Amino acid sequence: MTAFGSRFLARDLDRVLFARLAAARPRGVHSVLPRISRAADHGVLWAGTAAALGVLGGRSVRRGALRGLGSLAIASAVSNLIAKPTTRRARPVIDQVPVARRLRRAPHTTSFPSGHSASAAAFTFGVALESPRAALLVAPLAGAVALSRVYVGVHYPSDVLAGVAIGAAAAALTSHWWPTRPEAPATAVRPRLPAPALADGAGLSLVVNPGSGFNGRVADELRELLPQADLRTLEPDDDLVELLDGAAERAARDGGALGVCGGDGTVNAAAGAAVRHGVPLAVFPGGTFNHFAADLGIETMSEVADALRAGDAVRVDLGRAASTDGAREKIFLNTFSLGVYPELVHRREKLEKWLGKWPALAVALATVLATSRPSTVVINGTERRLWLLFAGNGVYHPAGFAPTHRPSLDDGLLDIRTVDGSLPLARVRLLLAVLTGTLHNSRVLVTAQVPRLRLETTERQVLFAYDGEVRELSTGGLVLAKRRQALTVYRPAGPADGVSQG
Repeated sequence: MTAFGSRFLARDLDRVLFARLAAARPRGVHSVLPRISRAADHGVLWAGTAAALGVLGGRSVRRGALRGLGSLAIASAVSNLIAKPTTRRARPVIDQVPVARRLRRAPHTTSFPSGHSASAAAFTFGVALESPRAALLVAPLAGAVALSRVYVGVHYPSDVLAGVAIGAAAAALTSHWWPTRPEAPATAVRPRLPAPALADGAGLSLVVNPGSGFNGRVADELRELLPQADLRTLEPDDDLVELLDGAAERAARDGGALGVCGGDGTVNAAAGAAVRHGVPLAVFPGGTFNHFAADLGIETMSEVADALRAGDAVRVDLGRAASTDGAREKIFLNTFSLGVYPELVHRREKLEKWLGKWPALAVALATVLATSRPSTVVINGTERRLWLLFAGNGVYHPAGFAPTHRPSLDDGLLDIRTVDGSLPLARVRLLLAVLTGTLHNSRVLVTAQVPRLRLETTERQVLFAYDGEVRELSTGGLVLAKRRQALTVYRPAGPADGVSQG
């Protein structure tokens, strides 16, 4: 059969399938499918679904909701701005469709592909990339939207299939800019001597920072999970470091552990107190940002409570930023950075809950680059003009500008990434590389994995940040290094845990 004949056969089959669905009288969906079809207009149904997932789901479900909305935006643009004007296929003749099933307002756009189906598929596949379980709940709704477009008589079946294909491709495309996070937690070794098992929290000195962005029920939930824990809440007049040191001292005296619930800055301070007093740390996932808890694979407070009861723990590396004379030292659990990176992260995190991570990054980067200039930094004796320097406590993935996770918490390495500010058109090249997802291949990015790095500056003020806390780099400089397996932290036992040789 010729290609011409195949085309006509496919068109005839499309119309036959449409006619059969138009003549069908399935029970129970007569009024439901038209309502679902209308609810999906302009993405309203999926915005509501994303909001529900954000409120009711865990961290991976929230990421899935954001990725789903980003996928939907791409699929909608491709369908409505490119595919429909190009194909210009007429809508089906709806004489065979019962009047009660028809939409009150007929669509004014062309038929191929189905934009509703593209959006439904894009959102569902986007959610699936981050949380397959959540996607199983969303998929029937997406299927109902796709079916409804034929049922109400505004699309041929092939329009719907093409829309689904566009939606799936849009979701896959988001992984180019926003790689998915693996479900498995980062690897780490179990301590040579087991951590104390604390039934019902007996021996746990727990500090909760209510200013870290979580709801007021957190302290009550922790008391219910661990009724024997010594729980203290940070009050407005309290000094966080003093409160944590006192809690760690009590934990050491009782042979117990230090617990903390708060954001990255609070967890950083708790890690320092735990190391100073030689006690293990329990990190409860509270606060606005919990990157360390995410890499541990901890999503709920009950998971930490279970690990405490069982005495399950691992040993992890600490990053350290020390003055060259060794008199002052800051530790970091996650990242150290200088240049525009601290301000960039701050602006991105304010925008990403509305725009999604990568659109927020692009907007934040353009804003920061327009108002900033490179810093002069001496790295291991070599002077560099840099937009930013990033140092991860462990090697981060993915490569490029916005690392999201670590496969290991005890690899002994610093992940160094610098963006050169001395090349011609450095601002433009950096922004284009980020927008196209090609920064890892760009000349402006230089990377290395090293155990130690020395930084100096001759400028009057260069800011650096560690786990969200911002400080000024002194002219004496800093030495970045690792403290190998210096912190014992609770998490549920799993296949990612190795056996300590020390």
